[in-house]
Parts: sequence; C-alpha cells; structure tokens
Amino acid sequence: MKYVQQNSENLYFIALIPRRELRQQITAIKQDFANRFNSSKALKVYPHITLKAPFKLSTDAHDKLLNWFSNLKIQQNQFSIQLNSFGAFPNRKSSVLYIHPVVTPSILRLQNKIILGFIEGISEIVDKSDLDYKPHCTVAYRDFSPDMFSKAWEEYKHKKFDALFDVDAFYLLQHDSEKWNIIATYKLNNELVS
Repeated sequence: MKYVQQNSENLYFIALIPRRELRQQITAIKQDFANRFNSSKALKVYPHITLKAPFKLSTDAHDKLLNWFSNLKIQQNQFSIQLNSFGAFPNRKSSVLYIHPVVTPSILRLQNKIILGFIEGISEIVDKSDLDYKPHCTVAYRDFSPDMFSKAWEEYKHKKFDALFDVDAFYLLQHDSEKWNIIATYKLNNELVS
C-alpha cells in the first residue's frame, strides 16, 4: 500500500497503536473533547503513543523510508504499557491533554533504538521531542482554546483512566492530506515481557 501526496513532501510519524477495544475507549474520550470543549483535531488520528515525532520527506524518499522501516534490526520482546490518569502540558499552538502511560525501560529502549536508526538511516535532523522523550496518548490538542482547556483540565485532572495494552508491534503512518494511514508494521519478538 502506498500513499503519496500531490506535493513534493510527505508527512510521516512512527507510533504504538493499542488494540481496537482500547482505541474505541480512547476515541470516546476524544469525542467528549470535541463535543463539550470544541477540540476535535485529535479525532483525525488513531489513538497512539508517538515513538518518532512527525517528519517530512520528499516524495522520492518514500520507498527509501519503507525499505529502512522494514529492515530495522530491533531485537526487542513484546511488552505491556499501563495507561493511567490524565496529564497536560503546554504546546506551541495550544495546550495538550493526554492519557498518561507508565514509563518503563521497554518503551524508552524501543524509542531510543528507533531514533538512533532514523538518524543513521534517514536523517540526522530529529525533533527536540524525539531526544527528550515523554510518552503520552493525546486526547485533545491544537484547536484547544485556553478557556476550554482550563475547563477540560479542571474536570479531567481528577478523572481516572486505567487500561493495559500489549505492544507486539509499532507502526509507520503517513498523512494523505486528510487523515493518517498506517503504511507499514514492524513486529516485535514474540516473548512478552513487562
């Protein structure tokens, strides 16, 4: 499957994506933000935890990226991620509200291997957030007005969220000018570790 935009650059990112049932739960939370707090931009992407921040490549580098991704040499076992509680942080355009994953050595190791591989195989230019990695699962951002963020955070900072998902793969996504699409999958080793 190949998605190539009409312009001279494509937009990509790499992420963990939870199983369908958990995606539906998280999407219901995103829908609540859209309905009650006028923040719907997060609905345009699968619920996910970013491993490599969005990046642009020329359209003629698309096949090189797919080849690099499928030939990564990441020897890491499957692992689980615990999602619990909500968090928030300021962003360039507007604040971000997210579900907080428990940070483990497994997710940090995986993200580090991906970034090192990206620097060696694709580009030495990486986002600051790739180097100062803080995993999170965004539920509202970009179109979040300061007033609506304050109202939402006042409510959500006390809410509980508790879910576990097994990570058996990570994904390369590409934007098609309307939404994000999974274009490649990298499977982790079969043995599940915590």
